[in-house]
Amino acid sequence: MQQSAQSAPAPASPDTPDAVPSLGRIGFRRKALAYVALTKPRVIELLLVTTAPVMVLAAQGHLDLEFLGLLVATLIGGSLSAGSANAFNCYIDRDIDRLMKRTQKRPLVTGELSPREALVFSWVTGVVSIAVLWIFTTWLAAVLSAVAIAFYVLIYTLILKRRTPQNIVWGGIAGCMPVLIGWAAVTGSLDWAPVILFGIVFLWTPPHYWPLSMRYKDDYAAAEVPMLAVVRGRTAVGLQVVLYAWATVACSLLLIPLAPMGVLYTVLAALSGAWFLIESHRLYAAAIRPGEVKPMRVFHASITYLTLVFIAVGVDPLVFIPFPALLP
Repeated sequence: MQQSAQSAPAPASPDTPDAVPSLGRIGFRRKALAYVALTKPRVIELLLVTTAPVMVLAAQGHLDLEFLGLLVATLIGGSLSAGSANAFNCYIDRDIDRLMKRTQKRPLVTGELSPREALVFSWVTGVVSIAVLWIFTTWLAAVLSAVAIAFYVLIYTLILKRRTPQNIVWGGIAGCMPVLIGWAAVTGSLDWAPVILFGIVFLWTPPHYWPLSMRYKDDYAAAEVPMLAVVRGRTAVGLQVVLYAWATVACSLLLIPLAPMGVLYTVLAALSGAWFLIESHRLYAAAIRPGEVKPMRVFHASITYLTLVFIAVGVDPLVFIPFPALLP
């Protein structure tokens, strides 16, 4: 009797990473949607917004059939690459996702997917993404895709996220890689223009994500993730958002002489940048005073700002109006 008791498996504890509710047999549609959710499609959408315009700029506005085929292949490969990195992230962070209200509906928390299913899916999508980019674009784009996945999983998720409030600053490098991948897919090389565009996304990431961490401060505190809002408070977040917003807008203007960009990009980057700065300063002004703070205004404004800037990056080569044309 004693031997039988010792060999019996221990009951699952709700505190263990893989303790998930039993949902019984899950239908094909629900399982497919769970795999899609694992890739964080909203994040992928934003990455694609930065990829396609950069490819148009790299092609100098020459949108022939060859370019369109290259664009489709790059967007498919890039989506799979980002989806792989996000799926790995969900697999590794399933313990803390269970503790945060914002992430409690993710498929590894709800039990719609098992950890094994998520891990296999992560590897398969990652390998396929690199293969697609290698075969249909350039070897450099494929290598950059592999570096992006590795950086997001190994450096950000496994090392930085749970150890330092600077996690999102340096972890954001992975989110900048689609800019380089798009340029490399077209040209097979890199130049100063994609480096500047990389810098825009890199500097934009903290003022985009830190307001979100302010909104979900209690979630991150419960999961013991040292986001800036948790360890330093809202005043520090407000100040850093302002500083990084200014740096982002300044970097966006550096593209004008280096690309070079025309009037359309210059005007749109300046106007949207001014709006982004105003919203950032409003957040800081509210953060240093007692009372309610609405950080999600800056979060949503940052998404709109980046979208407008990169739309201008893609449209400007198609309707290029150089500054000398404005002079008599």
